Amino acid sequence: MFNFCAVMQPANFSNIKCNIPELKGDNCKVWNERILFHLGCMDIDYTIRKDKPTITDTGTTTEKALYEQWERSNRLSLMFIKTKISDGIRGFVDQHDNVKALLKAIDEQFVTLDKALANTLIMKFSSLKLTNVSGVREHIMQMRDIATQLKTLEVEMSDSFLVHFILNTLP
Repeated sequence: MFNFCAVMQPANFSNIKCNIPELKGDNCKVWNERILFHLGCMDIDYTIRKDKPTITDTGTTTEKALYEQWERSNRLSLMFIKTKISDGIRGFVDQHDNVKALLKAIDEQFVTLDKALANTLIMKFSSLKLTNVSGVREHIMQMRDIATQLKTLEVEMSDSFLVHFILNTLP
């Protein structure tokens, strides 16, 4: 019989193949999902799952061990995340000494960028018209591409709306 628990041991840093894109601004959701996955695989996601424990001089050995586990998880997670952020954003990371706060700040930072990008794409989508430069097929593909980009930004369009809108942009 196969013992699944024996296989699921915390991964060593050297055993993890990191397929995490560098955070640049337009890939925040994918980056965040992969960062969280890899931190979990490396068994250093404790700081994300638990709040920082308080420690006192009279703390028990267990309390001190939990505090040390949280500190180690936080320190290693911050170092790992810094290696996966572009230079233009890296200065923002140095302002945080808590991984959970850093990830929240990154999410908040890029939500506003997503809204601005969605607004730009909606304006582009609504103003596109068939030109003599591109054919009908190219025009439809361009409109579908913008709709797909909007979908990744959680701006949903039904297929029937998309078809009717595209047909109305044709002469």
